[in-house]
Amino acid sequence: MAPERSTRRGDRRRGDPDAPHEAMLEEVARKGERRSRSRREGRHGLGYGLGMFGLVGWSVAVPTLIGIALGVWIDRSVDSPYVWTLMLMLVGLVVGCLNAWYWLRREGGWDDHDR
Repeated sequence: MAPERSTRRGDRRRGDPDAPHEAMLEEVARKGERRSRSRREGRHGLGYGLGMFGLVGWSVAVPTLIGIALGVWIDRSVDSPYVWTLMLMLVGLVVGCLNAWYWLRREGGWDDHDR
């Protein structure tokens, strides 16, 4: 009686040296099709959501912190009746929010021609 061959994915078939190569090609094709279907249907995974969350956070935080640093430097360097730190913090916050809005529209696919 001949031994049974395993047909499970990842198992090597005896006598067929191309079996691992064929299994890898099938796996790549299946994952490619799943990715294409996901893109067509507009679904995004957890990594995409976390990436967008980080992108929005950093695009607001960095300009705000730059504005604060520049304002502190001006307040220490120049004797002025104005509080530059507060003003430049607000400017940085507005620039950061506009930057986040731009990235959300670009990455989210919400362009004007879609409306």
